[in-house]
Amino acid sequence: MNSKVLHIISFLFLSTFLFSQAEIDSTQTSMKWKRSGNAIFLVNQSSFSNWTSGGQSSISGTLKINYNFNYYDNGWAWDTKAISTFGLNKISGSEFLKKTDDRLEINSVLGKKFSNDVIGKWSYSSFFNFQTQYAKGYRFGKDSNGNANRVEKSRFFSPATAQLGVGLYWKKSKDFWVNTAPITGKLILVNRIFTEDLTDTQTYFGVTKGANSRFELGASIRSFYKAEVYENITLENRLSLYSDYLDSPKNIDIDCTFNIVMKVNKAVSTNLIFQFVYDDNEIKRVQIREVLGVGLNIDLSNIGI
Repeated sequence: MNSKVLHIISFLFLSTFLFSQAEIDSTQTSMKWKRSGNAIFLVNQSSFSNWTSGGQSSISGTLKINYNFNYYDNGWAWDTKAISTFGLNKISGSEFLKKTDDRLEINSVLGKKFSNDVIGKWSYSSFFNFQTQYAKGYRFGKDSNGNANRVEKSRFFSPATAQLGVGLYWKKSKDFWVNTAPITGKLILVNRIFTEDLTDTQTYFGVTKGANSRFELGASIRSFYKAEVYENITLENRLSLYSDYLDSPKNIDIDCTFNIVMKVNKAVSTNLIFQFVYDDNEIKRVQIREVLGVGLNIDLSNIGI
């Protein structure tokens, strides 16, 4: 058995073992469980008619769903958040629909409290993170005849990234916490159709020619902060840092997201999202995403899942 297969099997076995320890007997009282969530539908639209300054009519929509599962009992805390977003944009005159957002992410932290002081609660912890996308991603351009074309660059489970780590969990409240994991395994999965034609010096999300996975061992820091900065204006910040001990540990992967929600009423809000990503396995530049739109809010807290 080669070392890569052994790494993958060990990673999956450790993941199964750690999270099997967190299975909760269905006879436990529901008071130990808390669920909350919301769905937001963002719409952006522009239209031009006889507009001398130029411009292209467009319409876009994004559906974003956040759902939280929280369990607390006798010093144990299990916090899980599922994030799902998908958005499309249609520009007048373009034959292709283009994605504005596409993300499926699960974050789960299991902790056992060992200290409680004035600044917050400290716990031993293990965390799990999974990320992928729903639909195919394309690079758009033109062929040799000047016609618009597109080349597939990614798809569902290509890439898919899973991280599992152990460390310490500091929690001030559900709106402010930091998890550090000095021992973190990271597994990247891709479809071989994207790696079979690579050269020996090229990689696809860090995966080498002809392979469909990459295993890393490193350290991770993840944090979350949410606050009402002004009346009816809420700021959320998520930060994820990761360093691979086995390959260029000084190159730190960064994923930072700011979500500003300006509430109009219970049903309507304006959302402004900034996301900054740096991962030199993907591209050796900072990736920036910005989304602004008017949102229709749906409370999912009372929906059983």
